Amino acid sequence: MKEIINSYKRHKVTVDNFISSLMKSLPKDYIHQADTILNQYRYIQLIYGVDENYQQITPVVCRKERDIQQLGSDKGHYFIKMQLNDEGMYISNPYIHYRTGKASISVVRRMGGTLYVFDINLIHILEELKLIEYNNIHDKFKRAVYFMGSSLLVLVALTLIGYGGYVLVVLLLSLGSHDFLHEVFKSIIAITLGLAIYDLAKQIFENEVIFHSFHHSDDKQYKVLGKFLISIIIALSIETLMVVFKIALDDYTKMAAAFYLLIGTTVMFTALGYFYATITKTALTQEGEH
Repeated sequence: MKEIINSYKRHKVTVDNFISSLMKSLPKDYIHQADTILNQYRYIQLIYGVDENYQQITPVVCRKERDIQQLGSDKGHYFIKMQLNDEGMYISNPYIHYRTGKASISVVRRMGGTLYVFDINLIHILEELKLIEYNNIHDKFKRAVYFMGSSLLVLVALTLIGYGGYVLVVLLLSLGSHDFLHEVFKSIIAITLGLAIYDLAKQIFENEVIFHSFHHSDDKQYKVLGKFLISIIIALSIETLMVVFKIALDDYTKMAAAFYLLIGTTVMFTALGYFYATITKTALTQEGEH
């Protein structure tokens, strides 16, 4: 919703001029020609008319029905801040439509003694003007894929966390285990990886299924990747610590292998720090340009 409104604000003059031209080109008998108008212009969601006292005098004409239940009702609260321009037209601020739940704007045009209201789907009109890229079928398919993928990742995460808990419980019930330290680290690694995968699944679900955005922010993707890498590096660091302890307790001749593993983990930490410093600098530069 926020991105759609921001896109509309950036191109408000273009969109408003298009709407003004559209209103002038429509058949003048809006209600009787409503079916034709709605079929031709998919971004128009409904049409109805009120008199000068803001009493509804026509049915609410939608794409699939004509609602007569509101005939005679007072619509004055919708017109409190309305100020018609020189062409007898008014375009509202964006809002969430009560019927569709989509970002919308309302257009009011005076024709004689009647005020005609057109509710317009903001997403569809921005797409019509090539100001955003949106395809409803593709969007639903992509959301379904992301939903299935994130659900499977959650299942994997819960399995890992459950396995880590299982290892820990078994270990506590058999304190005489000859490799106690190894089992403890195995439990920690499984739980840490499970949490990392769960966090990744949560980010995918929130950003691509629930709060899907039309403009893919590089910053958002970097944050998701960064959080996942942090979890992986933590797990790897725990593994490195476990290897160092095992070698220290068993065979000092293998300490070189532990040293190389430690260097590799350190390099990953350094690379992650550079990664965050770079994207932070880029974000600040972009904010300065805007």
